[in-house]
Amino acid sequence: MSWGTELWDQFDNLEKHTQWGIDVLEKYIKFVKERTEIELSYAKQLRNLSKKYQPKKNSKEEEEYRYTSTRAFLATLNEMNDYAGQHEVISENMTSLITAELTRYVQELKQERKSHFHDGRKAQQHIETCWKQLEASKRRFERDCKEADRAQQYFEKMDADINVTKADVEKARQQAQLRHQMAEDSKAEYSSTLQKFNSEQHEHYYTHIPNIFQKIQEMEERRIVRIGESMKTFAEVDRQVIPIIGKCLDEITKAAESVDHKNDSQMVIEAFKSGFEPPGDVDFEDFTQPMKRTVSESSLSNSRGDGKSEPKFGSKSKGKLWPFIKKNKLMSLLTSPHQPPPPPPASASPSAVPNGPQSPKQQKEPLSHRFNEFMTSKPKIHCFRSLKRGLSLKLGAGPEDFSNLPPEQRRKKLQQKVDELNRDIQKEMDSRDALTKMKDVYIKNPQMGDAASVDHRLAELGQNIEKLRLEVQKFEGWLAEVEGRLPARSEQPRRQSGVYEAQNPSGVNSCAQDRESSPDGSYTEEQSQETEMKVPATDFDDEFDDEEPLPTIGTCKALYTFEGQNEGTISVAEGEMLYVIEEDKGDGWTRIRRNEDEEGYVPTSYVEVYLDKNAKDVHKPLQKISE
Repeated sequence: MSWGTELWDQFDNLEKHTQWGIDVLEKYIKFVKERTEIELSYAKQLRNLSKKYQPKKNSKEEEEYRYTSTRAFLATLNEMNDYAGQHEVISENMTSLITAELTRYVQELKQERKSHFHDGRKAQQHIETCWKQLEASKRRFERDCKEADRAQQYFEKMDADINVTKADVEKARQQAQLRHQMAEDSKAEYSSTLQKFNSEQHEHYYTHIPNIFQKIQEMEERRIVRIGESMKTFAEVDRQVIPIIGKCLDEITKAAESVDHKNDSQMVIEAFKSGFEPPGDVDFEDFTQPMKRTVSESSLSNSRGDGKSEPKFGSKSKGKLWPFIKKNKLMSLLTSPHQPPPPPPASASPSAVPNGPQSPKQQKEPLSHRFNEFMTSKPKIHCFRSLKRGLSLKLGAGPEDFSNLPPEQRRKKLQQKVDELNRDIQKEMDSRDALTKMKDVYIKNPQMGDAASVDHRLAELGQNIEKLRLEVQKFEGWLAEVEGRLPARSEQPRRQSGVYEAQNPSGVNSCAQDRESSPDGSYTEEQSQETEMKVPATDFDDEFDDEEPLPTIGTCKALYTFEGQNEGTISVAEGEMLYVIEEDKGDGWTRIRRNEDEEGYVPTSYVEVYLDKNAKDVHKPLQKISE
């Protein structure tokens, strides 16, 4: 089966067919190229999807991934990232093995096809030229034969006419002979040309055209084979990544099987366990008895020893169940007022604002009474550090000993800090050992380096290790304190779950022993009537010196007189200069300080603020100036 013998007269159709074959090949190349683009787009979308749901570093989401379910989800995201990588591999392999190879092959195929059909057209032109020569020789022979016949007839006519001279007859005879000779020459030439054409025609249709068509057939068959191989490669590229994709899916399945609901439940306990014991029963208070009511030991709202009782039972119950309340009454006093401040007066004189702006009224709770006593009576303050802790927590800066956290959470944080410091110490010791070995090498081989050059670094490492050890001792001390104060599981539940008496059975109160956690995580001071005692002012001063006041961020000048009559505010006079310790957060109030003991909120519109990073020392008094 050969195109040269079967399709010897289908040159034009073969030309169209081979061009169609090249078009099919180019169409397949375009198809594969679009497939690679789809694979790349799909891989990119998968990677973006995986990245979108990855936990952000140093965020709360990162802490949530300690649970088995979230770790399994994180493993799924990582495997999807690898899954996307396999689709990128598919795209790369298809591009290199199919698209690039076929594109180069199409260019070669076009050149080869052009060469073959050029040879075919050249052969056709040659046979057509031979045919034209044959036709010309044939027409010439035919013409000469007709001329010879006419010359012969003219001679015979002249020879039969008696009126014609002998010379004219001889001339006609010679002309007839000449025409006969020319006809014979044309005949010979035509015969020769015919033989030559037949030879060329046989050569054309049995040798040249079959050879050319055979080459075109081979070219077309190679194209067909090549596109078949490319389709096979197309499938093999996908098949090669199937094991890896299957492995990714197996890892996702393995991660899903590793989800442990019991373990996650236990981790929730470890994450949120406070270490407190549940509150005890609420004592019955008989209002029918005229006798003076006393507060039970389990009550959190203890009286101050003045004989006054709280008239509202609902308020007492609310105070007793503080672990389930979101806001602490003490912290509400330390924050800015919830209502917007009034606009500044039209006149700058004090008479324009007789009462000043009215801060929002707050319900008087027992804790509010106690805070007022705390601010007005130094001897009754048991520990100023708890107030500072609540304030620092509200401002977003927790204490170093994590005392703003419940006992169990504090213990965990302290343990983590100790472990972190121990790791830092180990790193420093490893560095010191490496430098010591280097120094020994320098001592033995001075040409390698100066041994004295590492002494400075060794001294620094020694100092760092000593500092870290001191830090470890400090945190271990706090850790031992917390572990010693945590109540045992068998201990009878008490209402005052924040008071730890494991190490002090006699009930003697101190600053550390009277701490009680609030819902905000800070500690307030609560004491029962039986154990209440006043602390001398010197003890308060010691506690006050331990805590640094809030740094000033600038100064301000009072534009109008403001009488702070409500809790959380401070009175200022027109023209007075004060320190700014907290700028306006958008609620219309600015926190200022007059001296170490006086600070509070004033309306932002009543003062002119001068923010300065290098503000004056908080202990240096400001002088009052007038306009």
